[in-house]
Amino acid sequence: MPGDRAPGTAAGRLPDFPWDSLAGARARAARHPGGVVDLSIGTPVDDTPEELVTALAGAGNAPGYPTALGTAELRTAAAGWLQRRLGVRLADPLDAVPSVIPTVGSKELVALLPTMLGLRGAGTVIVPEVAYPTYEVGAVLAGLGVRRTETPPDDAAGVVLVWLNSPGNPHGRVLSGEQLRGWVAWGRAHGVPVVADECYITLGWDVTPRSVLHPTVAGEDHTGLLAVHSLSKQSTAAGYRAGLLSGDPALVRQVWEVRRHLGLLVPTPVQAAMAAGLADDAHVDEQRERYRTRRDRLATAVRAAGARIDHSEAGLYLWVTRDEDCWTTIDWLAGLGIVAAPGSFYGPAGGRHVRLALTATDERIAAAVDRLAG
Repeated sequence: MPGDRAPGTAAGRLPDFPWDSLAGARARAARHPGGVVDLSIGTPVDDTPEELVTALAGAGNAPGYPTALGTAELRTAAAGWLQRRLGVRLADPLDAVPSVIPTVGSKELVALLPTMLGLRGAGTVIVPEVAYPTYEVGAVLAGLGVRRTETPPDDAAGVVLVWLNSPGNPHGRVLSGEQLRGWVAWGRAHGVPVVADECYITLGWDVTPRSVLHPTVAGEDHTGLLAVHSLSKQSTAAGYRAGLLSGDPALVRQVWEVRRHLGLLVPTPVQAAMAAGLADDAHVDEQRERYRTRRDRLATAVRAAGARIDHSEAGLYLWVTRDEDCWTTIDWLAGLGIVAAPGSFYGPAGGRHVRLALTATDERIAAAVDRLAG
């Protein structure tokens, strides 16, 4: 049929796009007289801060091609942000071998990283038991297998890449310093790159997340380590597609070399906006407090409705269960006009949870609270 994916093609090897399966729940929720409260996708809804908007507009006259390496202003701002906010000291960001580069958001980087590191065709990528689906997509596109585990395996045979995610999406779980150090030691012992997706690292609620690049985790250098960051959530700039890759200069250079051949270039105005956003902490702290208020209100309502929240000590989601199949919970919420993401999207271990996003307006969060109180 038209639109079907041909077996054997790259698209044919991919898992089904998970959000399509929510069509029925969305239709049921839409019948609620108060309208839908969509807490299924973590897309920011608050205004992009003026600092970024002004910088974007100011760099709008950009007739030449942008640089894949990133402007000196952006790389300097990124290194400053990592040091100031996360305690991470990069190698010279302006060195000929880069320690940080901009990316077109974080999702394309996650999906293409195994390919850009030359890992195609044989081997296994380790991902968390409950994980962002794009880790698997990236492995499949590169012809690699996937292994789900929360602890370093005894047998490293065939493992070519490790993905960590802390704070985790969907469940907000934060890896301890000991857990991070364990993975770093394992990766270095077996010559396997360890990559940490840290896109929610500024949103710790009950704990303070630590970067895999922090000196108490990585030691004196970043050999074998990469970290992924994004301005999408902390700067409410998902529409800018503004991400960063930093860490081991040898690995960063591999990715940079491939990206410039492919033309994966962050537009010059976006790079200017990124530099402005990374240099300013006030807007990040203000947005964090908005999310904290929404989180507190929604979490209280969820518990009062008889559900349990697991993990969720950081990030933009509540990991909710009623100790039943996730689709039963999805149906219950849809009856209240609320759409959530089923935990099964994130792996078999998520089959009894749903993910509720905090990325809704205050008015929609208030509507969800009222409906849960029902």
